[in-house]
Amino acid sequence: MEIDQHGWLSGFVNFEKNPSPNHNDRPGQIPISLLVIHSISLPPGLYGGGYVEDFFLNQLDPDHHPYFSTIHDQQVSAHLFIKRDGQVVQFVPFLKRAWHAGRSSYDGEQECNDFSIGIELEGTDHTPYESAQYQRLAEVTKTLIAAYPEIHVGRVVGHSDIAPDRKKDPGPGFDWYYFRGLLV
Repeated sequence: MEIDQHGWLSGFVNFEKNPSPNHNDRPGQIPISLLVIHSISLPPGLYGGGYVEDFFLNQLDPDHHPYFSTIHDQQVSAHLFIKRDGQVVQFVPFLKRAWHAGRSSYDGEQECNDFSIGIELEGTDHTPYESAQYQRLAEVTKTLIAAYPEIHVGRVVGHSDIAPDRKKDPGPGFDWYYFRGLLV
């Protein structure tokens, strides 16, 4: 697996490219130096159905589920989404700023979207993640660390680490010890 000159993954099995309009240019020459792990499921607690993809593509039908009417007009994205079976969907090239972190800070730096890559895992804060997701996340993380040397294991964090007053994901269902063991 590698990253092409435009910031898209290539040479990856079980991969889909689905460009989201919810991104823009990164400011200035700020290096990509942080990897943020998130979790999402739509509707909350349910998996599959393509609703996360619809959400990141601004195509979520507000009439399909009551919860969707509360979020359908939000414009958010992540660079990658890793489904329960390990399939990877890339929405935003890594060289662009995805809209995943919101108001955030890490290590004294504000606005983490400017210098981070966001990966959403299909899941909830309290449900254990699947082995296939950990395997794919580890593969992708190793590729990102090789491509962006400012990212290292110490700069792979959860959404809860950069916005602790607002977010709890990926939550206690995510096994950081197991995941970090896959990176060695």
